[in-house]
Amino acid sequence: MSYTHGHGTAVLDNHSRRSVQDSAAYLLPHLRAGQDLLDVGCGPATITADLAQAVAPGRVVGLDPDPAALEAARATLAAREQGGTADGAAAGSVELFAGDVLSLPFDDASFDVVHAHQVLQHVADPVAAVREMARVTRPSGMVAARDAVYSAMAWFPRPGPLEEWRRVYTATARRNGGHPDAGACLLSWCREAGLTEVTCSTSTWCVATRSQRRWWGGTWAQRCLSSFGPQAVELGLTTLEGLQEMNEAWHAWAEADDGWFVVVHGEVLAQVG
Repeated sequence: MSYTHGHGTAVLDNHSRRSVQDSAAYLLPHLRAGQDLLDVGCGPATITADLAQAVAPGRVVGLDPDPAALEAARATLAAREQGGTADGAAAGSVELFAGDVLSLPFDDASFDVVHAHQVLQHVADPVAAVREMARVTRPSGMVAARDAVYSAMAWFPRPGPLEEWRRVYTATARRNGGHPDAGACLLSWCREAGLTEVTCSTSTWCVATRSQRRWWGGTWAQRCLSSFGPQAVELGLTTLEGLQEMNEAWHAWAEADDGWFVVVHGEVLAQVG
């Protein structure tokens, strides 16, 4: 798996703001105390920790291939555990593993729920990834996935360099073997993987307050220069001058009083067996 965003400060800070409420609400009504759950591509584990509270005292495992992400996950879980609350106790029981979604280091039928948030868009063979997730899921268990649809993202105002940002980012992701419109493909990938009982839904992130705009615009401005941007230059998809224009456009958008951005996601819950 080639992760186009990388795990620099801007990316990990962005991911650390995610919660089960804003990123996995579609899954919450299906979780029960005592279920065993695997969170694939857990990143800094803020969602993982929330999921652990939802299924406590079940076993919860967070898996990520990147050492920086796992280090951030350990810090998240330790901070929550120190809080001395029920949430902290659940976070303290989370196990962390290094591993790849295409070769999960677990036996067949090990978990009741296998969850992946914003992961399949970065996998060269997402159908194989779904099959592997289903392999480690128990009969009558669930595979849950949520991914963005970059072509459906919308924003206002619309400075020209932001359209160029989308073109360059999605082209870079595809050259890395990714699928920037993965959210629209989840049902198809589940069916191709042999999962036929699939429930689909959609949800969004809406960025519209001043603080949200400064955070969202700031993180993408930084990524243009330090994350996907240098890769795009190496691939011949843009220039350093083009990256600087995108960076400035993100900052300008973030300062607009009427600035608005929506991220559209596709979601699937697939029953196994």
